[in-house]
Amino acid sequence: MPFIDSRIGATVSFRFAVAMEWRKREFMRTFVPSATKTPRRWHVIDAEGKSLGRVATDAARLLMGKHKPVFTPFIDTGDHVIVVNAAKVRLTGRKEDQKVYRTHSGYEGGLHEVRAKVVRQKTPRRLVEEAVRGMLPKNKMGDAMYRKLKVYVSADHPHAAQQPTKFEVA
Repeated sequence: MPFIDSRIGATVSFRFAVAMEWRKREFMRTFVPSATKTPRRWHVIDAEGKSLGRVATDAARLLMGKHKPVFTPFIDTGDHVIVVNAAKVRLTGRKEDQKVYRTHSGYEGGLHEVRAKVVRQKTPRRLVEEAVRGMLPKNKMGDAMYRKLKVYVSADHPHAAQQPTKFEVA
């Protein structure tokens, strides 16, 4: 049965008339942020004297973007994080002697275990990197978030051009 659309002055089908009626209504649309349009900020975390877990959780939250009102679990909306003074991060309790970092070569019997004390002497940035990596998603998006983490052993970093803001860890 044909309908006459008064706006265009022509005969239209019933389906078209219903579709046009639906378009006239205004719905609340769900906002979904775009990963490319989300502004990225740079943050500096000074780990000197701070607990490793507190530094890592704050860094992971910033990398995932959970501090932003547009946080979406399936879109990378996080910021860049610079952690300085990684060598001076604090391990509580007896973790310096008891915490073990494990890697495997992939060969039979290829498990390597290293204590946190040895890791701090050889590559102190690994303490912070592994703690943060363990708090990020275990997928491609987590890898992309991890690439936005920069860890430095001393207080110097080459990212002054990005004008990072200081982030205070409790």
